[in-house]
Amino acid sequence: MSPAAPPLEARMAELTGRHVPFVKATVVRARRPASARPGDTALVLADGRVEGFVGGACAEATVRVQALRTLRSGESLLLRISPQETADGTGEPVVEEGAVSVANPCLSGGELEIFLEPLRPVPRVVVLGESPIARALAAFGPVLGYEITEASGAEGTTPEDLAGSQALVIASHGRGEEPVLVSAVRAGVPYIGLVASPRRGAAVLDGLPLDAEVRARIHTPAGLWIGARTPGEIAVSILAEVIQAVRGRSVEVEVEAPPETPETGSVTAVDPVCGMTVSVADSTPYADEGGDERRWFCCAGCRAAYETNPARYAKAGAS
Repeated sequence: MSPAAPPLEARMAELTGRHVPFVKATVVRARRPASARPGDTALVLADGRVEGFVGGACAEATVRVQALRTLRSGESLLLRISPQETADGTGEPVVEEGAVSVANPCLSGGELEIFLEPLRPVPRVVVLGESPIARALAAFGPVLGYEITEASGAEGTTPEDLAGSQALVIASHGRGEEPVLVSAVRAGVPYIGLVASPRRGAAVLDGLPLDAEVRARIHTPAGLWIGARTPGEIAVSILAEVIQAVRGRSVEVEVEAPPETPETGSVTAVDPVCGMTVSVADSTPYADEGGDERRWFCCAGCRAAYETNPARYAKAGAS
């Protein structure tokens, strides 16, 4: 095992404790002259950062792209990286059940097989209130494998307290709703639900110091319409809506975003020099061609080659 392993184990524990998703990448096979060795490990975060070592800059670029895809799908994957063309001769990744083979022309030789394991936190649902619906949520949530946490109250719940939560449900019958709703919005909680009648819920939203587009993120009345009547049935309808929000986010396709503000590694580009697909992140090498034109590269070497003769590689670009 690499000497860097103990710090990475501590880092994994830290990320898990903070409900931060990441991918653990472990080299399981290496053929010389690859620089990585079996047992070398790295963590790939949702913003594209790579911590640890699973190969040089070119191999790391491929690992980043595939790791972010597994983070979105939630499925583990065996990644095979070789400098040779893939079996179909097209240069495109060859996808099999549980594995993908990628041709990386930048590798100086050798081959790597890397196991990518997405580690996504157990969904954390924060519940405010002591109503029968709140108690039913606390009882049913663990059956789904969700972590149900009681909010500490309107005054004690800050955006920092809600960081890493997948959902907030307020079932307090009008007690301390507004400040917690604002905290949830500012924390970027994916699902925010308010248990209230349509009339009262609309009145609460109108009184929040938020613009209309942001207020529209709050679900009220909380829950899918399934004809629920009892507190238990209403809790089931709310959890169904939470599932829809949480699982729906996990299968999103790649989102287009402006080149200067890529969304957590979801944007990819084609290196115009070597043809590799790279994930656009803060650490990805790039060059500005003039105006708004920007090219990204797998490594500094490809960027240097491009800057020497941009016209030669002018046709490749972002995907």
